Amino acid sequence: MSEINPSTETNQESNLRKFKKSLIIFWSVFLFGVLAMVLFFAGVSNGKFGFMPTFEELENPKSSLATEVYTVDNELIGKFYFQNRSYVEYHEISPYLQKALIATEDVRYENHSGVDIRGLGRVVKGLITGNKNAGGGSTISQQLAKMLFPRESFNSKLDIVFRKFREWVIAVKLERSYTKEEIMTMYFNKYDFLNLAVGIKSAANVYFNTTPDSLRLEQAAMLVGMAKNSSYYNPLRRPELTKDRRNVVLAQMVKYDYLEKEVYDSLKNLPLGIDYQKVDHKRGMAPYFREYLRMSLTAKKPERKNYPSWNLQRFKEDSLEWDNNPFYGWCNKNQKADGSPYNIYKDGLKIYTTIDSRMQKYAEQAVEEHLGLNLQKAFDREKQHHRRPPFSDDLSTEEVEHQLDLSIRRSERYRVMRKKGLKFDAIKESFSKPTEMKIFTWQGERDTTLTPMDSMLYYKGFLRAGFMSMVPQTGEVRAYVGGPNYKHFMYDMVSVGKRQVGSTIKPFLYTLAMQDGLSPCDKVPNIPQTFILPDGTPWASRNSTEKKAGEMVTLKWGLANSVNNISGWVLKQTTPKAVVSMAHKMGVVSRMDPVPSIFLGTSEISVYEMVGAYSSFVNKGVYIKPRFISKIEDSKGNLIAQSVPRKKEVMNEKTAYLMTNLLQGVVNKGTGVRLRFTYNLYNPIGGKTGTTQNHSDGWFMGITPELVSGVWVGAEDRAIHFEGIRLGQGANMALPIWALYMKKVYADKDLNVSQGDFEKPRGVIINLDCESESNKSNNTELQDSEDEDFF
Repeated sequence: MSEINPSTETNQESNLRKFKKSLIIFWSVFLFGVLAMVLFFAGVSNGKFGFMPTFEELENPKSSLATEVYTVDNELIGKFYFQNRSYVEYHEISPYLQKALIATEDVRYENHSGVDIRGLGRVVKGLITGNKNAGGGSTISQQLAKMLFPRESFNSKLDIVFRKFREWVIAVKLERSYTKEEIMTMYFNKYDFLNLAVGIKSAANVYFNTTPDSLRLEQAAMLVGMAKNSSYYNPLRRPELTKDRRNVVLAQMVKYDYLEKEVYDSLKNLPLGIDYQKVDHKRGMAPYFREYLRMSLTAKKPERKNYPSWNLQRFKEDSLEWDNNPFYGWCNKNQKADGSPYNIYKDGLKIYTTIDSRMQKYAEQAVEEHLGLNLQKAFDREKQHHRRPPFSDDLSTEEVEHQLDLSIRRSERYRVMRKKGLKFDAIKESFSKPTEMKIFTWQGERDTTLTPMDSMLYYKGFLRAGFMSMVPQTGEVRAYVGGPNYKHFMYDMVSVGKRQVGSTIKPFLYTLAMQDGLSPCDKVPNIPQTFILPDGTPWASRNSTEKKAGEMVTLKWGLANSVNNISGWVLKQTTPKAVVSMAHKMGVVSRMDPVPSIFLGTSEISVYEMVGAYSSFVNKGVYIKPRFISKIEDSKGNLIAQSVPRKKEVMNEKTAYLMTNLLQGVVNKGTGVRLRFTYNLYNPIGGKTGTTQNHSDGWFMGITPELVSGVWVGAEDRAIHFEGIRLGQGANMALPIWALYMKKVYADKDLNVSQGDFEKPRGVIINLDCESESNKSNNTELQDSEDEDFF
């Protein structure tokens, strides 16, 4: 029996001890590494190494969504936004987009939980081998994490490493909180495709004028290709590079069996087919209306200190709006569930307006056709021979210079230079330095070089317009045109600008006469009416014509021909204060001086106010405040605000009917007769023309049983105007816009706007045929009959 060598035993025991020690060290290091990794990721998850979103933030990631503005016929006409992003649901995203994104960015998207280990291995291998085409390791979830919680600024490479780990953790948390469909939906809604196209809905519209569910395969591939780097693959700046990137996406779809090779071959040579829709709030349909809507919804509670002393009237009007209009300052009057006020720039609201896109288009076309094709040309021909066009020759050189100095002081250039401490003379001198600019013409923008002074004179020579059309029975405004071109003439002449209304004020006066028992066929003397002013001075009205002077004429004839003698007679049956009171009852909030000359229309009133007031005649004596919004929904489609008509009776039904008859007389045989023989509109129509002193303003208010519309036309300054009544009267300046609009509305059978007659109240027995023999006695209690108007 051999003996065991003690030294051998000692060596074995030593090796065993070393092995155990090594094993212990290995497992200790391994376990320590695992524990360190666990602690590290726990620290990352709890925000110990930088920002980590909370559970609530993951469940409700913040994302600015654009508020969308829709017409009554469900057409999108504009957005309010910090980022032009509109949300879409998963089912609204084209399958082409989904497959292209997976094939290009994350082929194992359906099989991982936020981090793709194989993808990371591919990246590591690429780094080792130097293969730049090995691909990226970020999954769709990681990319979404990066978009939802953007990277902060880095001070070292270590910060970048920590950020990458945080993205892994956020991606895993996102996968636990959301389904794959929800993550993909969030990705497409979040990504910025440049050119104010944030999110796939905006991108589809901006680049292809379509919706995400209607994108063609090659279009979807281009948009997914942009996701690699939209600044680099910008189809507007680098179309060839973007096309190459699109084809890479298509090739990836072939590689992963999402696309047949034959289809790829047929698509790769196609052009990008961009149908660019520039996002600009100054462009598109109803820009004046959209700006009015924006300012109204975001208005703050009026405070006297914020209004200059010369604008006290505006403070009063804004205060009335704040108190009585739920949508004026709506964002600041209403709060979300978290207690914060609504924000139209990022809350993704849907505002459903009363505007009809078809009628709005017809209104804009009518303004463009009349001003651009006819009236402006006539105005330019007349002004080219003036001493200082576009100003009238009845102004002296000193008066023209005064007007120009006022315009300089109102300009943005003046405000900026004055803020820098420059004196007026230095500022005025800068207006003489030529500058390259784009200017407006009715044929399109034109590049030119002008001095700011010449530019100012150029724009002053353009005639402006304001037009509004509403449904009198509901107050719903269907069309709103504040000027000829919003980009170049931003001042809104519907609700902001006010001008003298001329003879369109006379129906307020005649309403009092009808209310007091007079009839359209009652006869009064056509003679001057003298009034004694408070200072004892006599003042008498004057007619613009001697027609039927000294004769007995009907009230209908007096209003139809806008005869001041007759208006003076009617005013003597009441008081100027009563006229002001009636106008205010009918929705006019502007200041009106209760003086005898009130019926000449020197009061400055907006188109908005006048249209609302005239609607009372058609709506059986009930005034309804014009409405622009029908309802507002939040980003989830929940109803959060709804419009309710605000109405009040301002006259009885009989008075209202008699007024519609008087206004029909204006169209049938008075100053509005060209609606009949020039524009061939033979259906029942009432209206009133208005022309102010020196022909500075032209008005036409037109009523039909289903629409009431008003038009103002004039220049920026009242000192710029037509020289004669032939071109400068409301019947020539404003009436044609109303006529062109209504002809387009009637021609559109889908609108179904009736051309029927005004409804006559029950129990009203009165003969309104002022030419019949039986009516010569001025007896108003005669047998009922239809009007018989002849030309």
